[in-house]
Amino acid sequence: MLTNIASFVFVLGILVFIHELGHFLVAKKVGIKIEKFSLGFPPNIFSKKWGETTYCIGMIPLGGYVKMVGEQPNEEATGAPNEFMSKTIGQRAAVIFAGPFMNYILAIFILIGIYYFGGKPLFDDSRVLVGEVTEDNPAFNAGLKVDDQIISVNGHYVTRFDSLASRIYKIVEKPLELTWIHQSDTITKTITTKLTTIPNMSGGMDTIGIIGFTQKVIGYEKYPLTKSITEGFLMTHTLVYTTFDFLKKLLSGRVSPKAIGGPLFIAQQSGREARKGPSSLFFFMALLSVNLAVINIVPIPVLDGGQLIFLAIEKLRGSPLSMKARMMAQQVGVVLILGLIVMVTYNDILRVIQGF
Repeated sequence: MLTNIASFVFVLGILVFIHELGHFLVAKKVGIKIEKFSLGFPPNIFSKKWGETTYCIGMIPLGGYVKMVGEQPNEEATGAPNEFMSKTIGQRAAVIFAGPFMNYILAIFILIGIYYFGGKPLFDDSRVLVGEVTEDNPAFNAGLKVDDQIISVNGHYVTRFDSLASRIYKIVEKPLELTWIHQSDTITKTITTKLTTIPNMSGGMDTIGIIGFTQKVIGYEKYPLTKSITEGFLMTHTLVYTTFDFLKKLLSGRVSPKAIGGPLFIAQQSGREARKGPSSLFFFMALLSVNLAVINIVPIPVLDGGQLIFLAIEKLRGSPLSMKARMMAQQVGVVLILGLIVMVTYNDILRVIQGF
């Protein structure tokens, strides 16, 4: 539990900080006054004013915000040169877009670092070697050890982990016959699989059988800097495409909304990845950073994408939308976001109940 909480705060804290820092730096660059920079939401555990800006850390680590002068629709514009609405459409668009763009850049740097410092994990493709054996699971209770070589399941000879896993997954809470080599001894035992569930793309949960071990990593292939940069860019854009594709399927109904995870899911998964090691945790952070970048450009009024739509309309009309129209749009956006929060929280609770 402590690992989940610490990993969640670490991952989300960095992602939110980088996102809001993007807005902050570009706003400062174009001369907009920043009243408040907050990491997290009130009540505050830290608040300090430096210069014209109050910097805060809130107790609720689910986001953050940069409060710029004249940004909100209900604020009366005075025409002061340091107000948000006094800047050109291009400058305001740059301020808004800077948040998602910083998350995109962060993902690139994280993935470059993973390839350069950590490397790509390597596995033995000619045989199945046992890595971690989880305690209190069927494999552990049967005596399977690290570095053992699994040679067959139910009499079927296996040389690849994915082939072995696919066979075991189909056997749910039923016995199977597993044969492996421990040092110089060949051992055959009957093991009853343990039931677990995993989410599927339709939003439901698939039931599979497991025995509780991972494939051994035999080494890491560290890339030179130039290849790390190339692979970092390629993987980031793969994640961007995957995220857009998921949103497309979600909006078209091909993926159930139940597939969306919320804070509880992120906390659970952060803990799982942290226990696997730094590379796994940072890859998960890169994935979330891409998700945050893409979701924030969705054209919902309270998100950055919605604000960019307002600016596009202003460009076409030659004048900004009325205060009333912007406030109505913001209220609709708030309702949509609140609905999304309720939905993902409900999904998270179902995952906890179902043991995922």
